[in-house]
This record gives sequence, structure tokens and C-alpha cells, in this order.
Amino acid sequence: MALWDRVKSELDRAGRAAQHAFDEGRLRLDMLRARRVADAAAQKLGYAVFRAKREARDITAEEMTAMMRAVEAAEAEADRYRTLINEAAARRRTSGWLDGGGAKR
Repeated sequence: MALWDRVKSELDRAGRAAQHAFDEGRLRLDMLRARRVADAAAQKLGYAVFRAKREARDITAEEMTAMMRAVEAAEAEADRYRTLINEAAARRRTSGWLDGGGAKR
């Protein structure tokens, strides 16, 4: 019975490790998507400024504010994911789920 308990314990540990890795991978994908949104918003702002200068006109304060807020919001979202990833990595390092979870060998 002790052998079966040991096998079950190791399978549970492996399952938790796989779930943690999956969750961290999902966070990384979400951060990548948020970075792409931020990049697109910044590109939109850049093109708007370029077109305005090319046409010798100014961008209205409302347009500029709206585009800048979009960039800031998207960057904040990407930063939030970065924080979550760093927290997950710290938990992984301190919990030892990758190196055996503190199981006695």
C-alpha cells in the first residue's frame, strides 16, 4: 500500500506542476496579446501625429487624449500580466513544485 500511496503522491505532484506551467503559459500569452494591443494603440497615435503634421494641422486635444489613454490602458494591462507572471515565478521558486515539492527521497 505504501508504494501505491507514493505513486499517487508523485502523480498528484506532477499534475500540480503541469497545471502551474499551463497557467503561467496562459499568462504569458495574455501578456503578449496585451502588448500587441498597446503596440497597435501606439502605432495609431504615431500615424495620427504623422498625418496631422503632413497635412499641416494639429490634432485636437480630445483625439490626443483618447489615443494616449488607449496606449496607457493597454500598457497597464500588459504590466499587470507581467506582475502576475513574476508572482507565479516567485511562487514556483519558493514552493519547489518543479524540483519535487520538498518530497523526501
